[in-house]
Amino acid sequence: MKQLVIIGAGGMGRTFYDMARESIGYGTDYTIKGFIDDNLAALDGFENYPPLLGIITGYQPQADEVFVCSIGGGARRKCMEQIIANGGSFLTMIHKTVRLGTNVEIGEGSVIGAFTTIGADAKVGKYNLIQSYTVVGHDSRIGNWNRIDTHCTLVGGTIVEDETDIHTGAMISHNVTIESNSRVAACSFVIRRVKSGTTVMGNPARRLV
Repeated sequence: MKQLVIIGAGGMGRTFYDMARESIGYGTDYTIKGFIDDNLAALDGFENYPPLLGIITGYQPQADEVFVCSIGGGARRKCMEQIIANGGSFLTMIHKTVRLGTNVEIGEGSVIGAFTTIGADAKVGKYNLIQSYTVVGHDSRIGNWNRIDTHCTLVGGTIVEDETDIHTGAMISHNVTIESNSRVAACSFVIRRVKSGTTVMGNPARRLV
């Protein structure tokens, strides 16, 4: 059985601990070993959690370990690639309440939160974080290293390229493309292509930067 190590022991890391215990494969394919965090005091004052095993920087994965990363923002990919470079691999963590349509594909290291729906023939790449209560419509294509927050709706045929952030409550309309390295602000309604490197917000969403 694999031993799961959670990267980051802050609030999101503790949330991932709960999610991991409720996800497919817990107790049969993996159990939870503990956390790693560069702040060795991250769990001080918090009870009922597994131990903090060490710092992220230079952590050497063991043969029976797999990882999930709770860290957001620009540090997320850096932390994960550090573990990968040291020989580690990432668990594809799917909450038991997720609804997966026919022919859905989900890549290595992606995390799919509770009560999320991924529609028929949608494809999700590697190392994505799709949080709870989000809907990914039929035939959507999601690349790698994306963060899609809670209560988002990606209508059928949406394309999300790589390394985007789609924040809480955003709605992406039918067949819209979100290009790489772009940001969609919370509660925005996106009806047209979002160009790479830009941030959009509002209803309808307009470019900020």
